[in-house]
Amino acid sequence: MLKVYSEQKDKFTFEQLVEIIRILRSPDGCPWDREQTHKSIRNEFIEETYEAADAIDRESSTDLCEELGDVLLQILLHAQIASETEDYDITDVIDGIARKMILRHPHVFGDVKAETTEAVLKNWDNIKRDEKHQASFTDTLKSVPMSYPALMRAGKVQKRASKAGLSLPNRDELFANAERQLADIKQGDASKLGDLFFTLVAVSRDLKVDSEEALGKFTDKFISEFEQKEKQGKIK
Repeated sequence: MLKVYSEQKDKFTFEQLVEIIRILRSPDGCPWDREQTHKSIRNEFIEETYEAADAIDRESSTDLCEELGDVLLQILLHAQIASETEDYDITDVIDGIARKMILRHPHVFGDVKAETTEAVLKNWDNIKRDEKHQASFTDTLKSVPMSYPALMRAGKVQKRASKAGLSLPNRDELFANAERQLADIKQGDASKLGDLFFTLVAVSRDLKVDSEEALGKFTDKFISEFEQKEKQGKIK
């Protein structure tokens, strides 16, 4: 059976890929694959997702195709690990997301009317709150994953708070807050750094700029300028 897979010349199917992962985890498979757990490959999952995002940013369809395969590998590994303890398998994963898509699109699969993106997102949020048994808006804020990058998490929390009716300070108030927090930091109050970052995320949202992307672009700019200075002999 293993030889059949090694000699396969046509395109592999999803079912064959699932079987390949099962074989890798089997007693006759790969020692490394057999040793892995949900926790041991957690960071690899995150890294592969970022690499896919990087391919999107570079607009490389070839790289994105490859990176999506790496993300899919992580999904199948987690599903196979779970199937070995009879928690769930890949068919349960597929069934779950299919049901979620149908449930959260009642304007497509049901009788609900939603003719604008805003209406669709409002329905989505309401259905999600019911699914997650979130009794309060605070519950929705607490559900934002702690594992998100800090700027992304702050933006998500602020966005959900605004959906609950909490308005952001206006731009002048945000700048005033930032100036006060910066003044405190200058006086040595390092505890205000978090306050300042949170305020700057709010400024980014007010300007309709993604804070993660903004910082990423500036970091790229810094590297480019550093490279030029090094080539000019200004850095040794």
